[in-house]
Amino acid sequence: MKTEEYRAFIRVLAERSGDAIAPYFARHDLTVELKADRSPVTKADREGEAVMRELIGKTYPHHGIIGEEYGSENSSAEYVWTLDPIDGTVSFSRGCPLFGTAIGLLHRGTPILGAIHNPILKQFCIGDGEQTTVNDRVALMRPARSLEQAMLSVTDLKNIYKHHERQGFEKLLQATGLFRTWGDCYGYIFLVKGGVDIMLDPIMNPWDVLPLIPILRGAGGIVTDWSGADPVRSNSCVAACANIHDRIVQLLNS
Repeated sequence: MKTEEYRAFIRVLAERSGDAIAPYFARHDLTVELKADRSPVTKADREGEAVMRELIGKTYPHHGIIGEEYGSENSSAEYVWTLDPIDGTVSFSRGCPLFGTAIGLLHRGTPILGAIHNPILKQFCIGDGEQTTVNDRVALMRPARSLEQAMLSVTDLKNIYKHHERQGFEKLLQATGLFRTWGDCYGYIFLVKGGVDIMLDPIMNPWDVLPLIPILRGAGGIVTDWSGADPVRSNSCVAACANIHDRIVQLLNS
């Protein structure tokens, strides 16, 4: 397996997509459209993904791609790239820098590399399940001394109440010490750097969750779906350090 080669290439994908995306940030004339599923999309999303797909096609023509904006291509290949050009389009379109480009690489269906890139804040996070770095510095999740002292972060409360039982989340909310909405994929950079202790997403697509798995595990974290199961084929995410993760899942599903 060409792990180092793929690590270098994922950085190229991040940088080149960032060059396409950054000029649109905080522009008042940026048009936001709604897709069929009512999620927002902009010209920056489409151009960012198009750049990455073109690079993958030229460099690894036999690899597959699963992308948010342009769908799947050869998704049964041995190696498959997952692409979310802007995870956090709402934030991006409103001039908030808490977004990122999420890129993942699967080998026979298993996530082996994940990256999050923020071209505005110039942060690049990459993990391989064994080690995670942010701007080439090793990132380790902070061990929470207790759930009561932990900081919880989510993207959107309405989505939690729409897709899961309100009571379980509110029990977790009451049990934790601090709460913020530093969400989308950028919230996971805060998590692996030790800025927050818990990050939740109640509903996700493959291009959202798959890049996160090697990043979170490489930073010493535990990642499951909402019920505590394997996140690889899930549509949700619960991420935290090992000593509080089980209790979080228990509360969410109580």
